[in-house]
Amino acid sequence: MTNLNSPIFQSEDAAREHLEAQRWPDGAVCPHCGCVGDKHVTAIKGARSRPSAAHPEGKERKGLYQCNGCRKQFTVTVGTVFERSKVPLHKWLLATYLLTSSKKGMSAHQLHRTIGVTYKTAWFMFHRIREAMKEDGTSGPLGGKGKVIEADEMYHGKRDVPYKSPNRRTPYTKSGKSGGAQKRVIVGLIERGGQTRTFHVNVATKKTVREILVKNADRKSRLHTDESRLYTTTGQEFARHQTTNHSAGEYARGDVNSNSIENVFSIFKRGMIGVYQHCGEAHLQRYLTEFDFRYNRRTKLGFTDEDRHNALLKMVAGKRLTYRRTGEAALA
Repeated sequence: MTNLNSPIFQSEDAAREHLEAQRWPDGAVCPHCGCVGDKHVTAIKGARSRPSAAHPEGKERKGLYQCNGCRKQFTVTVGTVFERSKVPLHKWLLATYLLTSSKKGMSAHQLHRTIGVTYKTAWFMFHRIREAMKEDGTSGPLGGKGKVIEADEMYHGKRDVPYKSPNRRTPYTKSGKSGGAQKRVIVGLIERGGQTRTFHVNVATKKTVREILVKNADRKSRLHTDESRLYTTTGQEFARHQTTNHSAGEYARGDVNSNSIENVFSIFKRGMIGVYQHCGEAHLQRYLTEFDFRYNRRTKLGFTDEDRHNALLKMVAGKRLTYRRTGEAALA
C-alpha cells in the first residue's frame, strides 16, 4: 500500500470498504449494542439523506446498516475518531497513513498542503489520529522474568506555566536558573528489544516514577537505569537493579546500559525539533503517544507501513476527541 495512488486514498467507497474490512473482519458490528454479523445486522441499500440545496433529491447514504437488535442505524465511522467529520473518509485514511509511515511524524502544515484542507482542520485531524493511537491498557506490563527494563527521564522544552514547588512561596521564573524545575518532564521505559511507553508527568519524584514503573513494568524484570536517585528505592522491588554512572562517563558495562530508552528519546527530540518545532504542554502526551505507536510497530519488529496503518484503523473506535477537549492536559 506504499502507493499513494491506491484507491483507498482516492475513493470514498474504497476507503469505506477498507475500513470495514479492518474493523469488522467477521461482519458489521453494531456500535450501540454490540450485535455482530449478517444475522443480526442488515445492510440498507438505496437510503438517502434529507434533500438539501446541494442535493435536491438527497445524498445517497452508502455503507448504512441497521441493527436487528436495538433497531439503530449506523455506519463504520460511528463511534470512531472519524465520526461526524466533514472531511471525506479517503482523506482521513491518507492522513492516517502519512502519520503512521513517517518515522518522525508530519506537521499539520504539510498535511494541509498535501490533502487540501485548512491548517486548522489538518491540526485537529492529526490530534484525533494521535488520540486513536492510545493503547487500551489491556496489553499488561512490559518485561518479565529474565527480561530487561530500561528506564530514564528527559526534560524537554519550557513549561507553559512555571512549576511551583510546595516548598517555595513563588514559582520559578522563566529567567531563573532552576534546571529541570521549569522544564516539561517525560519519564520513559522500554523492554529491551520490545515495546516502549513514555509519559508526561508534572514533576519527576521518586513517587511519580515508582507509580509509572510498578504499573507498566513487571517487577520480575531486571531494571537498568542511570545513577539518578529517582530509581534507587523502586529498583529494590525488581529482580535486580543495575546502574551506569553517566556523570563519570560510563554509558555501558557489559549488557548494563539504558541506551535503548535514550534512543527512544533521541527519535522524539529529532521529530520535535525537525518536524513539529513546538507543541503546547497540554498536547505533549499525545505527541509522545504518536512516537510510541510508531516505535512499537517498527520495521525491526516485522511491521511494514501497511501493517502499521491497518493496526491503527483497528484502534479508532471509542476514542473520539472533540475540538474543545484538545486543550485538556494529559499527565501520567
